[in-house]
Amino acid sequence: MSISAAPTASTTGPGGPAPLGTPWTPRATRVALLGSGELGKEVAIALTRLGVEVIAIDRYDGAPAQQVAHSALTIDMSDAHELAAAIRSCGARVVVPEIEALATDALEALESEGIRVVPSARAARLTMDREAIRRLAAEELGLPTSPYVFASSAAELRAGAEEVGLPCVVKPVMSSSGHGQSVVGSADELDAAWRRAAEEGRVDRGRVIVEGLVRFDTEITLLTVRSRDAATGGTVTSFCEPIGHRQAGGDYVESWQPQALPARALTRAREMAERITAALGGWGVFGVELFISGEEVLFSEVSPRPHDTGMVTMASQRLSEFELHARALLGLPVDTALRSPGASAVIKSPGASAPGEGARFDGVAEALAVPGADLRIFGKPEAHEGRRLAVAVAEGVTVEEARDRATRAAGSIRVLLQPPLPSRPVENSIETGPPSAGRAGEVPPTG
Repeated sequence: MSISAAPTASTTGPGGPAPLGTPWTPRATRVALLGSGELGKEVAIALTRLGVEVIAIDRYDGAPAQQVAHSALTIDMSDAHELAAAIRSCGARVVVPEIEALATDALEALESEGIRVVPSARAARLTMDREAIRRLAAEELGLPTSPYVFASSAAELRAGAEEVGLPCVVKPVMSSSGHGQSVVGSADELDAAWRRAAEEGRVDRGRVIVEGLVRFDTEITLLTVRSRDAATGGTVTSFCEPIGHRQAGGDYVESWQPQALPARALTRAREMAERITAALGGWGVFGVELFISGEEVLFSEVSPRPHDTGMVTMASQRLSEFELHARALLGLPVDTALRSPGASAVIKSPGASAPGEGARFDGVAEALAVPGADLRIFGKPEAHEGRRLAVAVAEGVTVEEARDRATRAAGSIRVLLQPPLPSRPVENSIETGPPSAGRAGEVPPTG
């Protein structure tokens, strides 16, 4: 645990958290949610349960969180003027970014006007840029990481790959969920990796990070919660149990909690997570990604918001990561206790839906008949190949049982598209293995 000064927040008063208002009234507690995908939807639900009025903002109509919020706006969130105008117009005093691709200069301007950004505008700016967050972690804080260089041209990429060694991983400096990422095994693949980074990254900055490929036992997400200490009014840091996960194409396809770690590795992981989140500041949930090899720990990335692999907490914890985020940003008490071992398994689209048709889901009854299993269908209005459409979560007596239940539930779901796919039945399948395995999967990357 660590104690530091608390952030100034419109949701706290001199004696503690400010009273929560009633939606659609002059004294409502209004929160603007920037990005309204599946994670934002769960944050919106958690906030509305506490009486908060939520305005869900996204770049397209009918985004998942827009379907459950009190009101919705559709704007270009990369346009600083448009983003700032939307937030001012809706009357929100708290802004909660749910995605990386935002006009962060607008957030910094709003913060200077007294509108609170969760956890902070600085955190949003740094973490949307792999270069900025890697330099903060490795060069300012001295956290151990994989070897890396940055490149601004195909020629610099070739020099960088030679420096860190092959195989290596090439990622756009502004991207997430595997978009634009390549694992490069030979020099002949570097030009294609450069093109993919430019074409498929969230934002093309003409710059990539080249990382040496790390051999690790386990890759974990350590959900780290910075919240108000009721006794002091300062900031206290707490941790959820480590979450193990398996990726395919740079995007997670299943996760489980708890992931067993050697005691020394767990201590080091928590120390690193506390240092990076303290440097970013503010209150809320942070998803800190780490590589574990024996007792050694390497920093990978951090997200200043709930993490996709953390959807497992909807089955495993008393309070999910979304409820923890809602409580923390409001200055309310949090509880990171594990209720039981749990697991999640992703359901992705095998193809594209016709415009305006979306997807339908068959096998829901079979999925929910799996003991201890539950289902979250996100409600995305369009499907395209590899897009994450739903997730199965499950609890169990052991991690192995929870993983088996989650993958069975996910495998029961058949995603039906219009027009139907011509060549094969549409079914979701998840390969399983021991919790510490880092196997290559067959599920396509998300879109």
